[in-house]
Amino acid sequence: MAERSFAKEVQKLKMGEGETFTGEGILAITKALLENGVGYVGGYQGSPISHLMDVLSDAQEILGELGVHFEASASEATATAMLAASVHYPIRGAVTYKSVVGTNVASDALSNLASGGVTGGALIIVGEDYGEGSSIMQERTYAFAMKSQVWMLDPRPNLPAIVKAVGDGFELSEATNTPIMLQVGIRSCHVHGHFTAADNKRPTQTVSEALENPRRKLDRIVLPPATYLHEAEKLTKRKPAAEQFILERGINERFGAPASRVGLIIQGGTYNTVIRALNRLGLADLYGDTDVDILCLNCVYPLVDSQIVDFCDGKDAVLIVEEGHPNYIEQQIAHMLYQKGKSVKLEGKGKLPMGGEYTGQVMVDGLGAFFSEHAPGLLPVAKVATNEEPIAIPDLSGTLPARPPGFCTGCPERPIFAATKLVEEELGEHHISSDIGCHLFSIMPPFDLGATTMGYGLGPASAAAFHNEDKKGRRAISFVGDGGFWHNGLTSSVGNAVFNKSDNVIVIVDNFYSAATGGQDILSSRADNKTKQTQNSIVDACKGMGVKWIRQIDHTYDVTKVRDTLKEALSTEEEGPKVIVASSECMLNKQRRVKPQLAKAAKEGKRVIRPRFGVDEDICTGDHACMRLSGCPSLSVKDTGDPLRDDPVAAIDQTCVGCGNCGEVADAAVLCPSFYQAEIVSNPTDGEKRRATRAHKVISWLQTRRDAKRVAFA
Repeated sequence: MAERSFAKEVQKLKMGEGETFTGEGILAITKALLENGVGYVGGYQGSPISHLMDVLSDAQEILGELGVHFEASASEATATAMLAASVHYPIRGAVTYKSVVGTNVASDALSNLASGGVTGGALIIVGEDYGEGSSIMQERTYAFAMKSQVWMLDPRPNLPAIVKAVGDGFELSEATNTPIMLQVGIRSCHVHGHFTAADNKRPTQTVSEALENPRRKLDRIVLPPATYLHEAEKLTKRKPAAEQFILERGINERFGAPASRVGLIIQGGTYNTVIRALNRLGLADLYGDTDVDILCLNCVYPLVDSQIVDFCDGKDAVLIVEEGHPNYIEQQIAHMLYQKGKSVKLEGKGKLPMGGEYTGQVMVDGLGAFFSEHAPGLLPVAKVATNEEPIAIPDLSGTLPARPPGFCTGCPERPIFAATKLVEEELGEHHISSDIGCHLFSIMPPFDLGATTMGYGLGPASAAAFHNEDKKGRRAISFVGDGGFWHNGLTSSVGNAVFNKSDNVIVIVDNFYSAATGGQDILSSRADNKTKQTQNSIVDACKGMGVKWIRQIDHTYDVTKVRDTLKEALSTEEEGPKVIVASSECMLNKQRRVKPQLAKAAKEGKRVIRPRFGVDEDICTGDHACMRLSGCPSLSVKDTGDPLRDDPVAAIDQTCVGCGNCGEVADAAVLCPSFYQAEIVSNPTDGEKRRATRAHKVISWLQTRRDAKRVAFA
């Protein structure tokens, strides 16, 4: 079950020649793949590219009609290895994944793919997750392109440019026998626009036809002595062919006035932000027309020396707009100009920040500084590009509490970490290794658990060095999610722990989906998936890997059971890794699944019950243990208005989903008596209506009698 369905949007993929396609960038990429005769597609989800996998999944019927094979890959390495189908066969293939973490995972397969080269076009669509909104470490994919000698496209963030880049990518790949990276950031993935569609094309050869006609070329297989020849081929044949293709096809674009004494060399993905900044500086109109000479690099690797030198010839100064660090493009251009003896002043990092996202204001400030120093005459006399006088924003840090990122309301992972805190209160602190996924929020308040995170599925592996020689001593605890478990953790973490006779505790957080990437189904998902085999047991997989001590918890909201199981794992004398599989459905996905069903049933007049929790103000002591051990967003505090009570009591707002976790964790995992569960009944029976009426009358009478006896203060 993905984060959202594209079932309606994918019908646009059937559009033909001359029709106007309107939509989002990721949908345009899918349409472009079909227009260019792709034969197979795979990939792994991850922001900002998750929705592209969701689009492909929802479009499987359309893909099938064209003879296109689609797979949701087990990992980015699997996806990249899938492109091996293009090594010997003239089949176009495409895969997609989040970068830079996905590229890290895929790097081994990428090196082998790039070494032998390809016959059919091979396109790797990488979602560059860089900037303030990123969820990962800040690195760039560019280094992989340079290292493996694969060519990288970075199209301007508009639909016609993105669609053209897909076609250019396939043709460039085939012309140079080299896999291509198509880099798209969030600006490209979610940009909206339109382009003129073309007819979809069946692949010239399907993967089924290739199976019936197997072929191989020895010089494409990555094995000595061919590997030595591959390196020479990259430098003497493939790269020159790529440079020629870039020039002949006009992949890189030039805008503005070539006679300008200053110029900008920019990454294609930054084009929109650059033009907006020039507009704010008074150097471009609303349509992007400008007198500033701009070389827009829609292919950022390789750079064509002659094109760069020709652009810089006759200019006093050139600014390189390159987002992120290191400044690979700037270094290459500086080397080119030095070799040619050019004296043009090259600017880049310094005028623009060394690292960080180039937002609108950052770009305005950087370009403004460049033009003020090197071409002040171009700037209008009137001061422009500054925002209106900023409104003074009061400092609310002392008034509003900090809001660190945390689990969703009702998240089944929250009670797991509440139980871990309870165990630590009794047994003391433990070294805890965390993992990539929703459970990583346990590092933040109120849990403050976890010391490291090394990669997807590597939580237990990052605790591998911790070995207590005292058999009765303390053990490390590590967490891994079900998504990470199937991605990499089964072998790299669990298998590694079994092989090395680890004595540590591994908690596998099973929420039925790859929840952190958008709720996609995985091997152990409970849902029936008509195109995938689900409902594979994590417990059975661990046993098959050799785990002897393993416990399954099917309801993580039972804090007491989770706590006791964790204590048992930390104290048992049995050798080998101790594995706990803690399972409950992701509440966000459950609500997406259940709410439409309940709404439909209620509309049809069927009886529907929804649980809702509340707090009895008269019983609540105001110690707020429920919040300290839960941190649920639906929990807050409320002033009772009673002058004899200093502390506010707990309160539950309307976002409550009725999981009951807050009452469970309060008072050391004994259900707090101040919490009560109510049931909201839609379309109640006649008997329920009569009972509700009688109960309301009795409660009203008791409340009136109590209020009459209450002491009133003037």
